[in-house]
Amino acid sequence: RKFTRCRTALYTSQRPSACKGAVGGPDSVSPRRCKCQIVVEMPDLCGEPSPDYRRAMRLCLFEPEIAGNVGAVMRLGACMGVPVDLIEPMGFEWDDRRVRRTAMDYVDHVDVARHPSFQAFREATPGRLILFTTKGNASPYEFIFLPDDILLFGKESGGVPPEVAGASDARLRIPIRADVRSFNLATSAALALGEALRQTGGLPE
Repeated sequence: RKFTRCRTALYTSQRPSACKGAVGGPDSVSPRRCKCQIVVEMPDLCGEPSPDYRRAMRLCLFEPEIAGNVGAVMRLGACMGVPVDLIEPMGFEWDDRRVRRTAMDYVDHVDVARHPSFQAFREATPGRLILFTTKGNASPYEFIFLPDDILLFGKESGGVPPEVAGASDARLRIPIRADVRSFNLATSAALALGEALRQTGGLPE
């Protein structure tokens, strides 16, 4: 089924002057007011979104290919109270039983929005876009996150295309040993979100 949920949010940030000039610091973005409507498609796989979602930070997956990874990220979003955006096309049917097998009953506690394209996603979802990529030029542990950041992760087989990378406000690389290639998508999301919420005081109590 489809429904429209209207959200109005005031984005503000209090950033210490000591952070000025740091990666992602106060000179990289300014407070802004946003008013938008988001059209969300929620089939039987997900129930109504949890009413206690109070943070503006979001997780976004660009054209994910593996149902199990999406299920794991949905469970992560449910546990941390962070909405999840999925940019289509995806590499599996949305009602794929593998999504539910991984996410289990946590799917009833996560706010999921599906978008037909990257452009549609950006039109519906404003905010600073932070891309996590093996080609990143900074570490998330040296970056200053904001409470309304959108954490973006590319598809498992090839990341994001150049135009999406170019539209990102920052590109971060999670530190990893030189003799291995990359983290699993869901593992990367957990590491990134944990650090971003820790910095911004958004971890669940």
